Amino acid sequence: MPLELFMAWRYLKAKRKGLFAVLTTAIGIAGVAVGVAALITTLSVMNGFQADIQKKILGAQAMLTVFRMGDSTSLAAAERTLRDDPQVAAYSPFTLSQAVATIGGRSSGVVLKGIDPAREFGVNELAGKLRSGSWQSLRGGKVPGIVLGEELARTLGAWPGDNVVLVSPSGLLGAFGVVPRMERFRVAGLLHTGYYEYDSTTAYSDIASALKLSGESGAARGFGVRLHDIAFLRKAKKNLQRSLGGGFFVRSYEDMNQTLFAALKLEKATMFIILALIILVASLNIASTLILRTVEKTRDIALLKAMGAGPRLVLRVFLAEGTIIAAIGLTAGITLGLSLCWIIRTYPIVKLPADIYYLSRLPVDVEPLDVALVTIVGFILCLLATIYPAWRASKVKTVEALHYG
Repeated sequence: MPLELFMAWRYLKAKRKGLFAVLTTAIGIAGVAVGVAALITTLSVMNGFQADIQKKILGAQAMLTVFRMGDSTSLAAAERTLRDDPQVAAYSPFTLSQAVATIGGRSSGVVLKGIDPAREFGVNELAGKLRSGSWQSLRGGKVPGIVLGEELARTLGAWPGDNVVLVSPSGLLGAFGVVPRMERFRVAGLLHTGYYEYDSTTAYSDIASALKLSGESGAARGFGVRLHDIAFLRKAKKNLQRSLGGGFFVRSYEDMNQTLFAALKLEKATMFIILALIILVASLNIASTLILRTVEKTRDIALLKAMGAGPRLVLRVFLAEGTIIAAIGLTAGITLGLSLCWIIRTYPIVKLPADIYYLSRLPVDVEPLDVALVTIVGFILCLLATIYPAWRASKVKTVEALHYG
């Protein structure tokens, strides 16, 4: 063991005249432990919410979305590009349009997405999200079927089997002006994705019915794409954009929800800074403890210098003492934080209203990188707090300390 660590450890274990120094050391250690534990737990819960939101978005939306920019752009060439791309696991055509849904005097704006039921569920998880009804009912029958988001259905008061009239803003030019396009749909099912943005605004029909309502040409507006590995999302997006050319533009689910993800990142960074202040306060307690230790051990420091110890050795001894206190606090904090995360994940000690959050308990996702970052930041703050007391100890004058100590 290095001499500095040996002496620092002996100083920490040495019996003292009063309890004040012991209490200040314990408070410094406890402060660091509580700050680190609070930071790890908070970041893990925020990671859990972000992962849950991402899961819900990917359950209702493709990883990548390819939009056709003009009617003259060849969809067949785009399909060949997608089929030949080794990173693409599945793709499905779609069309999007806006409409107003009306039933029984109630109306609401909707985003109507036309899909191919035979291929759509290869790029998302909508197949298992129906609360009632069937996706196969979109086709067949005199009246085309439509699947409504559960919150949208509640707003309209529509249930499976009811007829809903959709009015498109793009109309036909008639003798009395522009006449809106209207189509009657039969509610084939109710969809629950767990993400309010989709459940309250989106409706699904087959592509042919959606194109008939919007009055567009009989071709899809783009493709939803699922990748083999989401870790290569940005690289795959760039490769697809380059391969498809200027007639298409590719957007990831992150691009289409960038405001939400940016807010989550900002909130996480803000919480990190706020909770790191707890560690900063605890590190100041360590500084005060070392300053008191310097005063208490002034005569011992003078004796060390009289026996040949230089200022650098004294500096390193007090730095080592502060490092030991910080290490104990960090270790205790990491242990406490991970234990709290395990308890929150295992036992429903914090219950959430499922009708609001679509969750019954707090989600927890411990990221090793976050734990490492908290440890490094905590250690740096504690180390900085030990510099001034260690410097003061190294400047103790031997003769004066022995004479007046």
